Amino acid sequence: MASGVEVDDEAVNLFTDMKMRKYTETPDGKKIRKKAVVFCINGDKIVTEADKEILSVDDDEEHEDPLKSFINLLPENGCRYALYDAAYETEDNKKCQDLVFVMWSPDTCGVRDKMLYASSKDAIRKKFTGLKHNWEVKGREDLENRCTVADKLRGHGACLKTLEGKPL
Repeated sequence: MASGVEVDDEAVNLFTDMKMRKYTETPDGKKIRKKAVVFCINGDKIVTEADKEILSVDDDEEHEDPLKSFINLLPENGCRYALYDAAYETEDNKKCQDLVFVMWSPDTCGVRDKMLYASSKDAIRKKFTGLKHNWEVKGREDLENRCTVADKLRGHGACLKTLEGKPL
């Protein structure tokens, strides 16, 4: 059953930028792009949640574990939608990046919140076309184990060697 919630145009534009791996330039000349973004339902719209994003500075710059930073963006007791740009390397040395759609619905969340997000998921999925990965995550333990995340990314039998530049 649809909830009547619509996706904000700004959220769709942000998805498109992430899908195209669009960079923007800072005043000091660094190129940045979004690595992860969290969305919430605000009234009757799915919107980008303020201050809930991870920026990636250039591709070659070292930074902390983006997967851990992504997990920390997700609330303990509230449902959310999120996009995560996962970078990994397969056993045959093929470097890949896949955009992952996550429906975050922790067990600690109320039934009403879970029902609203579940019934609104179709609206956001229709706007976010071409996603290879669509995960429903019910707790941090589903994302904290790097091997579990690698298994979800694995897809059609490809073995992963690294996730976010770290060996598995």
